[in-house]
Amino acid sequence: MNPNSEQGEQVYDWSTGLEDTDDSHLYFSPDQGNVVFTSAVDGWGFGIEHFAKIYSKKIGIKKEVLLKTLWGDYYINMKAKKIMKVDQAKGKKPLFVQLILENIWSLYDAVLKKDKEKIDKIVSSLGLKIGAREARHLDPKVQINAICSQWLPISHAVLAMVCQKLPSPLDITAERVEKLMCTGSQTFESLPPETQALKAAFMKCGSEDTAPVIIFVSKMFAVDNKALPQNKPRPLSQEEIAQRREHARRRHAEKLAAAQGQTPLEPAQDGSALETNPVGEEPRGDDQHLEGMTPKPVPQEENNQESFIAFARVFSGVAQRGKKIFVLGPKYSPVEFLQRVPLGFSAPLDDLPPVPHMACCTLENLYLLMGRELEDLEEVPPGNVLGIGGLQDFVLKSATLCSLPSCPPFIPLNFEATPIVRVAVEPKHPSEMPQLVKGMKLLNQADPCVQILIQETGEHVLVTAGEVHLQRCLDDLKERFAKIQISVSEPIIPFRETITKPPKVDMVNEEIGKQQKVAVIHQTKEDQSKIPEGIQVDSDGLITITTPNKLATLSVRAMPLPEEVTQILEESSDLIRCMEQLTTSLNEGRSTQMIHQKTQERICEFKGKLEQHLTGRKWRNTVDQIWSFGPRKCGPNILINKSEDFQYSVWLGPAGKASKEASKYRDIGNSIVSGFQLATLSGPMCEEPLMGVCFVLEKWDLSKFEEQGTSDKQNQEQSSLVKERQREDETCSAGDENQEPQDGYSEPFEKRTTKGEASLTDCYGPFSGQLIATMKEACRYALQVKPQRLMAAMYTCDIMATGDVLGRVYAVLSKREGRVLQEEMKEGTDMFIIKAVLPVAESFGFADEIRKRTSGLASPQLVFSHWEIIPSDPFWVPTTEEEYLHFGEKADSENQARKYMNAVRKRKGLYVEEKIVEHAEKQRTLSKNK
Repeated sequence: MNPNSEQGEQVYDWSTGLEDTDDSHLYFSPDQGNVVFTSAVDGWGFGIEHFAKIYSKKIGIKKEVLLKTLWGDYYINMKAKKIMKVDQAKGKKPLFVQLILENIWSLYDAVLKKDKEKIDKIVSSLGLKIGAREARHLDPKVQINAICSQWLPISHAVLAMVCQKLPSPLDITAERVEKLMCTGSQTFESLPPETQALKAAFMKCGSEDTAPVIIFVSKMFAVDNKALPQNKPRPLSQEEIAQRREHARRRHAEKLAAAQGQTPLEPAQDGSALETNPVGEEPRGDDQHLEGMTPKPVPQEENNQESFIAFARVFSGVAQRGKKIFVLGPKYSPVEFLQRVPLGFSAPLDDLPPVPHMACCTLENLYLLMGRELEDLEEVPPGNVLGIGGLQDFVLKSATLCSLPSCPPFIPLNFEATPIVRVAVEPKHPSEMPQLVKGMKLLNQADPCVQILIQETGEHVLVTAGEVHLQRCLDDLKERFAKIQISVSEPIIPFRETITKPPKVDMVNEEIGKQQKVAVIHQTKEDQSKIPEGIQVDSDGLITITTPNKLATLSVRAMPLPEEVTQILEESSDLIRCMEQLTTSLNEGRSTQMIHQKTQERICEFKGKLEQHLTGRKWRNTVDQIWSFGPRKCGPNILINKSEDFQYSVWLGPAGKASKEASKYRDIGNSIVSGFQLATLSGPMCEEPLMGVCFVLEKWDLSKFEEQGTSDKQNQEQSSLVKERQREDETCSAGDENQEPQDGYSEPFEKRTTKGEASLTDCYGPFSGQLIATMKEACRYALQVKPQRLMAAMYTCDIMATGDVLGRVYAVLSKREGRVLQEEMKEGTDMFIIKAVLPVAESFGFADEIRKRTSGLASPQLVFSHWEIIPSDPFWVPTTEEEYLHFGEKADSENQARKYMNAVRKRKGLYVEEKIVEHAEKQRTLSKNK
């Protein structure tokens, strides 16, 4: 009976209860009835679906109708047993309040007012058993928790909601199966027939003995060895209890005898006193001696070690303890397995040769994941989630376990947080470097979002998603995995380098075309000082440079790519990598019949997008002339080949002037591409990778190299003829003295040709190396004659704050070079949602500062979003009179791009152009000396 209901209507009978309802945070979805109300403080919760089911039986209204009318202005007429849209009785409350909230409020009201009769009535009607201690407790929270935890248990509600709403393994769609089995740009139709046959096993999710076992390991997590079930103390048997009791009695008797001066030696001699000491007993006599002799740190280290458990799910078959299974790494390919194993997938397991990224192991331990607890299992049927022990030597982050090698590896997990923040880590004591290396390997295995790198300088670098993630990784490294004191460098923030179009206005918004001549003269002098002698610079920015041996000349121009094209290149990195693999296999003469039609369609679609955005006179036929992408042949930079001698395209492959010369031009082209890759990997500003730059190879003059090649060929032919004549003369008359002048003549000629050949090639090194260095320098100088800019990594920042602290939030954002994109008010609350962008370089300490300035009323969330060009020129100096008047002769206002650039150059040990003291003056006192 609801005490607050009008006219004594029977609204809710407390005895019905909600014993199998659940709790979580509030999920609102009225169309499906997927709503769960919880109270984490008081420990109760219930699901709306079950609540509606109970009331539909009591009131006689369908459950679906109740779920649709619980939200909004709907009212119930108990006499007519109908739900009305109009409040016929004045002052009546909405349906949700009347049926659900009023009952909960009445319980709270009774407990807070300490109405003992009402509390006893509620408890007795619900059939609950409340302890006397909780019933007499003065704190109302204790009473509410005791009643609600039995009436509305949160565990039942969560379990019921999971069972109702999470999809069954049998409901997996065919599209999802194909997506799981195909990595990168691979298509399902391109897989071997044996692999495609496994799709039926995924869809069936069967537990028969003939069903293949397919398990996906999504991550590895570390667990203390003491938490494993096999290491937990087990209950003692009656025999062990009696034995320990007998040992305790014997030791007690020995202590009494020793206290009376009658020390028994016999027990110590026959070894009876060397039994295991009970807990709490101190070792005595020979026990102490043996403990001092046996090293104890070894078992302590073993007890403190971390064990790795694989978090996995069974998709097909039954996972059984002791079953042999294949561990397939993320880079495993069933096609490569077929190439190495002639018999294919029917070959016996013991006779298989070593295949890359594939190993065979035994399922040692299977665990049921019970929150923090682990329970041993013998087998796990399909569709379930489990933990697998003993895979730390086979799985790094993720893997696929299968009883057949025909299964492809599943696609790895994609994380929204991209690792972007780097720090260099080293031990405080150099002798502890092995522990650090081991600890970083364990951290890399335990955290799926962290990356561990060893740079060329030998530094051990930790790459994390942000400031909080970085601190957590460092704490785990010090306390759990390495267990040593470490030194951490300042965060290493990555930047990108690019070029832009020449600006139309200067720093004081004056049109550049109307500036004074001194500005133009100053700018030309600055540009000429950057380029060394011997390099020709066109007025349009075309760089012409010659190799050191003067045999080849390259002409390169740099142009900025549109933002849309740069974004397309970033999103299509996997497809570009696949195209590179296909081109490599074509050059090596391998079969390329595995290119599927869908892959070709994706390549054509990618090409069409580029053609759509690269329009205009200067981009005419540019897409067909793309030679390579960079850096690492899959980056957001393009190399264009406009030479008529050697036509090469990533879409068609190489096509030289003649088939005989194709291999020669291919080698030269590989050297030029290698120089382009090196140039895009480290730019001229601060050795950071390039982004959004197009390099155009206008021409390459190899006429001198070809002439040198023909002359060298003629010299080789002449030397071979001389050698043949010498052999003929030696066979005719070996001892004839008349042949000595000819022999003497032939030797200096051979020496002269070989010396000349060596002087042309060995003086400056191999010709391929000269081409690589020349192409790299040409790209760098082509960048330096264009307006250079830095690109900063940016976070998207979502901030929830009240209206009182909006000004403080904006102040913190502006101080850290942030920019507000959107501000809107959350409906029904007084909270504002602010969306902004913030440079990663300025994000350290941002969360703490914004919480301090707003007294905890604003909470930011940072996620890596994109790369953004810093508008200021890092090399800018005032040139015009207006700029001198506005910024001063020294331009004392801080240049953000120059600050970032100098910081990176200092960290890398590069030259930094700055003065400690500028325009120093003598100090003088203004007051008169007395």
